[in-house]
Amino acid sequence: MKIVLASHNPGKLAELQALFADLPVTLVPQSELGIDAADEPFRTFVENALAKARHAAAASGLPALADDAGLCVDAFGGQPGVDTAFYATRFGYPKGDDHNVRALLEQMEGIDQRRAALVSTLVAVRTPDDPEPLIAVGRVVGEITRAPRGEHGFGFDPVMFIPAFGKTFAELPPEVKNAHSHRGRAAAAMAALIRERWL
Repeated sequence: MKIVLASHNPGKLAELQALFADLPVTLVPQSELGIDAADEPFRTFVENALAKARHAAAASGLPALADDAGLCVDAFGGQPGVDTAFYATRFGYPKGDDHNVRALLEQMEGIDQRRAALVSTLVAVRTPDDPEPLIAVGRVVGEITRAPRGEHGFGFDPVMFIPAFGKTFAELPPEVKNAHSHRGRAAAAMAALIRERWL
């Protein structure tokens, strides 16, 4: 079964391909099919993921899977949330992971309450009008470090310290991170839903 991945993010594609390796499905990135990114006008992860999945399904004629993920910082009332990818641009930096990390550390300077959650919401639809989208959420709580640590991963992985491991996500081997990350948890739940409902 072919499923379009409604993302242009190579990090997400690599993670999800690894996480869905046991499923009899092939994830095809929407860029391979010439599908542009969907608008994401909503303020919740689930609404944006649903919009992206419907857009990819409509453009491809195939089932589609979308992920909307972000960092929710307690001290900022849950922000940057759905605006995570563009966080750095609020502070005059170009869009990009390294700039996001730099902006976050600057904004959190002098803040002792450093608890945050990485959240991944996966939505899958069989068709653009699927009345029963599959929805899976993964969440990991940690603390924002005061400086980046580690070489693996992407996004906020270098500053997301996971107390259970005593390390940031970027310090963990990819297979360990994938098994315990927000996206890993959401993907495991989504794989179970696809197996139960679609296969």
